[in-house]
Amino acid sequence: MRLISSFLLLSALALCQSIEYRVLATSKTSTMERELNEAAAAGFVFSAVMGGETAGGGNEVVVVMAKGASGGGQRIYKLLATSKTGTMQKELQEAGDEGFDYRGQTVFESAFGGREVGVILERDKSKPAVRITYRVLATSRTSTMEKELKEVGAAGFHLLGFTVGKTRFGGNELLSILKK
Repeated sequence: MRLISSFLLLSALALCQSIEYRVLATSKTSTMERELNEAAAAGFVFSAVMGGETAGGGNEVVVVMAKGASGGGQRIYKLLATSKTGTMQKELQEAGDEGFDYRGQTVFESAFGGREVGVILERDKSKPAVRITYRVLATSRTSTMEKELKEVGAAGFHLLGFTVGKTRFGGNELLSILKK
């Protein structure tokens, strides 16, 4: 009984610990990657991402980072942004070869006036890198996306993220990122 009471008390204390947040916002992908890594060096970890028009900054990528009692490890981040499917597949796989794991994706308007898909990747430097195989699917038709998802699903790929947006990938596109 005493063991259960101690466990419940520790669980309640863990729930009451505060979490510190940091919001990063910029229209430049290189600036965002630098800010992600600066926040990581201060103990923050990725929490969420969105892209779009903000009230004060125009079209931006906005990321929320969090720091809690559990510690953040030694994380490093990469931000990939492109308007071409082939480039995204190539860059994503290169990062996967280095052990970078998917954290989130969004569609946003870049500083140069184009629409891009942005993908945030994370790697914990305190752990050995594990190679990840990524697959990018892009199509304008939902029926085609379903067919392609079934095919890669049968090959063991897991869906990580999905965006719908008007991009230079081909107009209004459905973009899926998967890994195995």
